[in-house]
Amino acid sequence: MRRLVALRFAVASLILALAAMPVARALEEGPPPAASNSVPENIVVGFVGGFVTPDNPHHGVVQTAQRMRQLLPAGTYVRVFENRHRKEAYRAILRQLDMDHDGRLSLLEKSRAHIVLFGQSWGAAAVVSLARDLQRKGVPVLMTVQVDSVAKLWQNDSVIPSNVDEAVNFYQPHGLVHGRRRIVAADPNRTEILGNYLVDYRKHPVHCSAASWFDRWITPSHMQSECDPHLWSEIETLVQHRLIAQEDSAHSDLTSQVDPEP
Repeated sequence: MRRLVALRFAVASLILALAAMPVARALEEGPPPAASNSVPENIVVGFVGGFVTPDNPHHGVVQTAQRMRQLLPAGTYVRVFENRHRKEAYRAILRQLDMDHDGRLSLLEKSRAHIVLFGQSWGAAAVVSLARDLQRKGVPVLMTVQVDSVAKLWQNDSVIPSNVDEAVNFYQPHGLVHGRRRIVAADPNRTEILGNYLVDYRKHPVHCSAASWFDRWITPSHMQSECDPHLWSEIETLVQHRLIAQEDSAHSDLTSQVDPEP
């Protein structure tokens, strides 16, 4: 009898554990996205550098994202991540593209991806790594923007994968921490490198009022790439123009498929 009771208890415990698994997973992943058959017109994802939090109001990436939310079309998805949360950003992008929420991306869903990735320091290196993640999934990227890109030991931030249409790199050459001088395309026939642009803060210094003493004394030039208002304004304009050009191209393709009235 005792054995029978013990067996029943074990079976009941197993059933309860199995039943709880979907609930626990749902709690970890958060609530499912709202039912919708549309995707954002544009997806803009930024990565902050170092150990900066994604809500730091003094960081150029965060400030640029805030302005883009106001200036880009209402349907645009704009979000900033810590550089160590690249996989979280990857999953967020896939969720945005998944129109029918079936957990898989169709060719149509992939073709509608209008994605821009940008970041500074470690965040810039995360941009290239995320573009490679999306390449393995067959997802195209309109543009990547790197600002004083610094790769971690296991990263390669110099070669832009072929799923990226355009890429641009801004760097400063001074100090213990300085950015990648040159990026190249894995496939020049598919990716256009818009330029590798030098920004010299020894010639044209920028005042960063919110910088820490460590940044001021140890990595002053690298710090200035983080808060340079002129540089981030240029990046904002560059991203806007790229997304507008994409919208115009999509509109042109749509109208070309419509037969003129007799």
